[in-house]
Amino acid sequence: MAVEVVTFGCRLNTYESEAMQRHAEEAGLGEIIIVNTCAVTGEATRQARQSIRKLAREKPNARIVVTGCAAQVEPETFAAMPEVSQVVGNHEKMKAETWAGLRDFGVGASEKVLVDDIMAVKETAVHLIDGMRGRTRAFVQVQNGCDHRCTFCIIPYGRGNSRSVPMGAVVEQVRTLVEHGSREVVLTGVDITSYGKDLPGEPKLGTLVKGLLRHVPDLERLRISSIDSVEADDDLLDVIATESRLMPHLHLSLQAGDDMILKRMKRRHLRADAIAFCEQVKRLRPDMVFGADIIAGFPTETEEMFARSLDIVEECGLTHLHVFPFSPRPGTPAARMPQVARDAVKDRARRLREKGEAALLKHLAGEVGARRNVLVETNRLGRTEGFTLVRFAGEVTPGTIVPTIIAGHDGKDLLAA
Repeated sequence: MAVEVVTFGCRLNTYESEAMQRHAEEAGLGEIIIVNTCAVTGEATRQARQSIRKLAREKPNARIVVTGCAAQVEPETFAAMPEVSQVVGNHEKMKAETWAGLRDFGVGASEKVLVDDIMAVKETAVHLIDGMRGRTRAFVQVQNGCDHRCTFCIIPYGRGNSRSVPMGAVVEQVRTLVEHGSREVVLTGVDITSYGKDLPGEPKLGTLVKGLLRHVPDLERLRISSIDSVEADDDLLDVIATESRLMPHLHLSLQAGDDMILKRMKRRHLRADAIAFCEQVKRLRPDMVFGADIIAGFPTETEEMFARSLDIVEECGLTHLHVFPFSPRPGTPAARMPQVARDAVKDRARRLREKGEAALLKHLAGEVGARRNVLVETNRLGRTEGFTLVRFAGEVTPGTIVPTIIAGHDGKDLLAA
């Protein structure tokens, strides 16, 4: 049995899973399943535990190693599971020597946990990989951790403080990926608009993006993962306006549309800031498509406050919504605030998703008749420059970029002519 990795959560986890799999294979590990967990919600942690139990039933001879944010934040929870052989922290999981040291397992329950203080980690190194198996786009980590302390968020305690990968190392990684056939690269991190604050000269994300496009001229498509719009720098706005190789899709960390809720979340933007940013970007790049994270039912949220989150979908021109029913995470300030009734939280999440579905339908209808260059992901599916899924009637070759006329949509995906 080869090394198997099961990944939950964000694109950064996807990138790290690829690096871990390679480390484990190079260490000669076999019959091992690495579960890379997410801690963004309590539900994410529950799903990881459920998956571990299922994997143990299906593959009783495999050793299960649990890592990722949930393992970092709650190592004792996973160490207590009889199905788990080892719990590895977020810093330790990226070291080749960690996986080399697991060859001889034989650990007792008291030695099951290899998780150090993530807050003590001061640097993030690039982990050179030459491609992403089974994927047409490659992810590159440019930053890790977060210096902000939003009241709902447990992630800084799983990822540590913000630290950036030096620009030269990022350029080399992207160049290697392109040389090995990657057509599209996605820059990932926990808070990538904070990029560079810990580096000499404090380069910003826009500086990095411009440098990448200049020094890797053969890179065809570059994407940026989730950003905090209040930290978008002038160079980033300039490259959005002028560089066609930067794909016209931004995923925004909005979280709410009401100013009081944003303050209680300890966000650094107000409603007007988010709307102004989207309007500015649309002027600079009319084909820009926006996605966003929005939390439904944050503590103290009234119906009037929630209505402002519904309204911001249209006011920001959002297309792809990630809706999170509020989930109190032990140890966060929001968990100690007056909670909204669970039935109301679920109802608001449902209404937000319906609003998102209506926004997506409007976007799909607007794409009909357009000519798009679609990066093919499977033999039937691909994505436009704006990250919208396109379904092909016949088979196409994964990894190719196909000029396509959009003939229609089925309510969820675009349909190629």
